Amino acid sequence: PFDSQRKLMSVIVAADKSRLVVYTKGAPEILLDRCVALRQSGAVQPLSDERRNEILHASANMAARALRVLALAYKEYPSEMSSVAGKSAITSSDYEHNLVFAGLVGMIDPPREEAFDAVNKCRAAGVRAVMITGDHPATALAIGRELQISQPSDRAITGLELDSMSDEELAAQISSFSVIARVAAEHKMRIVLALQKLGHVVAMTGDGVNDAPAVKVADIGIAMGITGTDVTKEASDMVLTDDNFASIVNAVEEGRSIFDNIQRFVHYLLACNAAEVGVMFVAALLDWPVPLTAVQILWINLVTDGLPALALGMEPPERGIMRRPPRPLQQGVITWRNGIGILGYGSLIATVAIAGFWLIYRGNPTQLAQARTATFCITSFGQIFFALGCRSQRLTMPQLGLLTNPTLLAAMAVSVSLQLTVSLLPFAQPVFDVVSCSVADWILIVALSLVPVTVIEVGKLIKASL
Repeated sequence: PFDSQRKLMSVIVAADKSRLVVYTKGAPEILLDRCVALRQSGAVQPLSDERRNEILHASANMAARALRVLALAYKEYPSEMSSVAGKSAITSSDYEHNLVFAGLVGMIDPPREEAFDAVNKCRAAGVRAVMITGDHPATALAIGRELQISQPSDRAITGLELDSMSDEELAAQISSFSVIARVAAEHKMRIVLALQKLGHVVAMTGDGVNDAPAVKVADIGIAMGITGTDVTKEASDMVLTDDNFASIVNAVEEGRSIFDNIQRFVHYLLACNAAEVGVMFVAALLDWPVPLTAVQILWINLVTDGLPALALGMEPPERGIMRRPPRPLQQGVITWRNGIGILGYGSLIATVAIAGFWLIYRGNPTQLAQARTATFCITSFGQIFFALGCRSQRLTMPQLGLLTNPTLLAAMAVSVSLQLTVSLLPFAQPVFDVVSCSVADWILIVALSLVPVTVIEVGKLIKASL
């Protein structure tokens, strides 16, 4: 059978009742070393060094055209070997020696059309693609250049060259290799370990048994679902059902989108909670009556905050998400910069809520119920509208498109409706400690509620212009 060390495969065939033939195929540079003759024009001739070099040159030319090249050879055993005794006299070490060279076969396995776009996406996203293959170096390099994985000035390194390097030397040079050819299982694992040593997150994809060790040690092991062996699938973290490299890149894009949505969800809820804490804290410092009652705070947290937060978790991928560099491995969902932003947004909502409370209350106890109602509505509506500003840290609503997340619009509509219900319907007002407000109060409530999201969106425009 084929062996990645020998790079050969042979079968013995009973050509007829009196003759056995060994047919061998494999890497040209390996098989030619086992040949002593060649078949040309129907006759067997000795294989000279000059002819051997011509064959190797022809193989290299075929490989440079992105052809996978196999050399073919055979060997006939004399008629006396066809008997049982004769067959038993043939040793395994004799099968693949003193062969007659028969020719070269070039096979094309062109990259899929979507692979070109996928590699370009990788490059823009800061993801480096490395081709590791058992093919001839020239074949691998031609395909690498076609896909723009490697540059015209690059060269392919082989497994034999890796053998001559220590682990330290390999780690120091691995970043300069984009195409690695004629590799065995141990080479693939060394490559993965060398990249991890440099701090890279490594995704390794493969289908054969010899890929399994490298797939296992990689940060993300990816097996082929159609052509992959069971061993590789068991060793992997994920399986491609379509054996398509573009699916890996799509998974990277989806992963980035999921992480962004987790951040949106967490940042929105934390900023809203910070706003409520800020309102109560400032009122306590100023020795004012509490601007929000316990039931009002509970309503805000459970109803008006919850639905927009869930909808932010369904935001589609942001435009240009695959043109951003990868985030640092140690970076969490909340960074120092994001934490400051959360406090800033929370303070902004708290400020308008406190302003609304004071503009109506003004130290008059008879206006306290009306001031609390206004603060309740300003805090609720301000946080609901604030969800629009949380969709992106750099793109404004017109740039994102207002209708690109219909789930968020539906969640906001439901939250606004629920808030209006408890604020306007007489049977709900006593439950939530609210009273009816005048038209002037509602104008103030709407105006102040729109301030936070307006400030955030204007801030994005200013930041983009700098």
